[in-house]
Amino acid sequence: MRPRRSQMRGINDPGPAWAALSYAALGIWAFVVLFPLYWLAVTSVKLPIQVNDGPDYLPFIDFEPSLHAWRYIFVDLFVDTARPYMNTVVVGLCSSVLALVIGSMAAYGLSRLTYRPRIGSIAAFIVGVALAVGVAWQLGVPWKLAIVIGLAVFILLALGLRRHVTRTLKNQDIAFWMISQRMLPPVAVVLPIYLMLQQVGLLDTRVALIVTYVAANIPIVVWLMRDFFDSIPVELEEAALVDGCSRYRIFWSIVLPLSKPGLAATFILVLIMAWNEYLFALFLSSANAQTLPLTVAAQNATRGPQWWYMSVLIIIMIVPVSALALLLARYITRGLLIGAVKG
Repeated sequence: MRPRRSQMRGINDPGPAWAALSYAALGIWAFVVLFPLYWLAVTSVKLPIQVNDGPDYLPFIDFEPSLHAWRYIFVDLFVDTARPYMNTVVVGLCSSVLALVIGSMAAYGLSRLTYRPRIGSIAAFIVGVALAVGVAWQLGVPWKLAIVIGLAVFILLALGLRRHVTRTLKNQDIAFWMISQRMLPPVAVVLPIYLMLQQVGLLDTRVALIVTYVAANIPIVVWLMRDFFDSIPVELEEAALVDGCSRYRIFWSIVLPLSKPGLAATFILVLIMAWNEYLFALFLSSANAQTLPLTVAAQNATRGPQWWYMSVLIIIMIVPVSALALLLARYITRGLLIGAVKG
C-alpha cells in the first residue's frame, strides 16, 4: 500500500505536511529568538526622540536611521569604553583558557586514575588553611609567613591523624564536591575573596579577576570534561601505552584531539560566564580593571535608561562571543570519535 502524503515516511524523509509544519514551527521559534537582536540593532540607529515616541520597526520606512549613538560611544566615550572592553576581552579569554587547561587535566585524572584521599588529611588541610587565613587577617601576620604556618600545621595534623582516621573518599565523591562549590551563591564567598586579595594587594587588577574567574569556573570544566573523557574508549590509551607513550603524551596527543567537541562547548560556556560576570567584578574592581558589564550598569544608573546608547554597548558585547561560537561550531557538531581508528 502507498503511504499517505501527510504521513511521515522517516526522520530524514518526512511527508509534505510534516515538513511544512516543521518549517513553520522553526520559523516561529527563529523569529522569537532573533527579534531581540533585531530590536537592539534597530534601537542603536535611532535618535533619542525616535525611541521615546514609540515603537518603530523598519529603518528608512518608519524612521530615518542615524549613527548618533555609535558616534557617541566610539568617539565621545572612546576612552571610557575602550578600557572596560579590553579588560573584558583579556580577563574573559585568559580565565577561560586557564580554567579549560587546569580543569581538563583534573577531569582526566578523575576519569582515568583512582584516588583514595583520607578524610583525616582533608580535615588537616582545612584546618591549616583556616589557621593561615586567621593569623593573616586577625593578627596581621604577613601572608607568606601565614602560609608557612598553615603548611606546618597541615603536615603535623596529617601525620597525627593518619593512623586514627583511615576512611577514604572516591573519585565520585571528589567530583561531586567540586561541582558542589558552584551551588554556593557568589555573594556568599565574595567577601572572603575580597579580603584575601586586599591582603596581597591585587584589588582592582586584571590578575584578581582572572584568578577569581578561574577558581569559579574550574568545577564546571571538570564536571563537563569528565563525562567526555569517560566516553573515550580506554583501549586507545592502552594501545598507546603498549607502544611506549607516557601518560602525559597520551593526554595531549590522543585524548585532547578526540575531545575537541567537548573542549569547544565547555570553552564557550565558560567564556560566556566570565564575559557576563557582574558580582565579582563589582566588588574586586573599581576603575583600572572595570569590565564592560559594569560600564553598562553605570551608564544606566547615572543617566537613566538611555536605550540608544545601551543597545550599542550590548551589541559590541555579544558580537565577539557570537563570532567565536560560529568559528567553533564545526567542532561542537562533530562526532566525538570522528577520525579515530576503525575496526
